[in-house]
Amino acid sequence: MDEKAKFLPEEFRPFLERCPSLGLIGGTPLVRLKALEKPGVEVYAKVEYVNPGGSIKDRPVLWMLLRAILDGRLTAEKTIMDSSSGNAGIAYAMIGGALGYRVKMVVPGNASMERKRRILAHGAQIHFTDPVEGYDEALRTVHRMAEEDPRTYFFCDQYANDNNWRAHYHTTAAEILEQTGRRITHFVAGVGTGGTITGVGRRLKEELPGVRIVCIQPDAFPGIKGLKPLNNTGDIVPEIFDAGVVDLKLRVNVDDAYLLCQKVARQGLFVGQSSGAYLSGVEQVTRSIGQGVVVTILNDFGERYFSTGLWGSPGESTGR
Repeated sequence: MDEKAKFLPEEFRPFLERCPSLGLIGGTPLVRLKALEKPGVEVYAKVEYVNPGGSIKDRPVLWMLLRAILDGRLTAEKTIMDSSSGNAGIAYAMIGGALGYRVKMVVPGNASMERKRRILAHGAQIHFTDPVEGYDEALRTVHRMAEEDPRTYFFCDQYANDNNWRAHYHTTAAEILEQTGRRITHFVAGVGTGGTITGVGRRLKEELPGVRIVCIQPDAFPGIKGLKPLNNTGDIVPEIFDAGVVDLKLRVNVDDAYLLCQKVARQGLFVGQSSGAYLSGVEQVTRSIGQGVVVTILNDFGERYFSTGLWGSPGESTGR
C-alpha cells in the first residue's frame, strides 16, 4: 500500500488502513506501445484498468468521497448519488460500499450489461434514464433528484467537483512525470468529466512548460461511451474542464477507436473503446511529429464491452 499511496494526502491513510482494498488504487504501470511508435517517437500508456474497480475512475471517486467525509459533507445517514456512464458508477459502488455508505447511481439505459452488473454486485442501486436522450439526460436527472431530496442524498457531482481533477493532478500526473523521467512531450486524452485532462494537463504544464496537451473529440453519433464530443452548442460542458490546458484537438470516430482496440489486443492489451479513441489520437500525433515521448491512458478493460458491438457477437470472427 505504501508505494501506491505515496502521492496521497496523509489524512487519507486512516481510511486506507481501515479498508486495505482501497490502497490498491493508483500507482498503475506505464507500458510502452512499440506497435504505435516510429523512429524518434516513443509511446507509453498508463494501464488504469489494473485499479480494483477496473478503470481510471477509482482515482477521482476515492478523492471526492474521502474529502467529502473529512469536511463533513458526506455523513452516515446520506446516500451517495451521482450520474455515470458506467465506470464511475462502479467506483462509487465499490468505494462507497467499502466505506459503509449506501450508493445510488443514475445511468443511461444503454450502459453495457457488464458495468450494470458490477455496480449491482457491490450493493448499489441504479436508476436508469432513456438511452435515446443520451448521457446528458442522466446528468439532468441526477440534478433534479438531488434538488428534490437534499436530505437523503449526497450528490457528489463529478462534473463540477474540483477533487475530481485534483486526484489526477496529485497522482496520475505525478506518476507520469516519475515514470517517464520527466521526458514526456505530448499527453493525449479526452473529456468525460474533464477531470483527467484538466488535472494531468495543469500539472504537466506547470512542471514542463513545453509539453503539448492533445484532446480527442469523438463524433456526436454514434459516439464513444464515456467521452463527450463537445461539438454542438447544446452539449453540457463539464464545469471542471479547463479548455485552457488544451493545445490541440483531434477528431476521432468510433470505427477508428474500434480498430485500435483490435490492434492493441493483438499486442496483449485488452481495452475499452475510449482507450481505443485515445490510441487513435496517439497515432495522429506520432504521424505529425519527428521526435517525442507521447503518453496516453488506457481507461478500462475490454471485458466490460462484450455485450456491445466492440468485439462482435458471440462466435463471430472480428479478425481483419
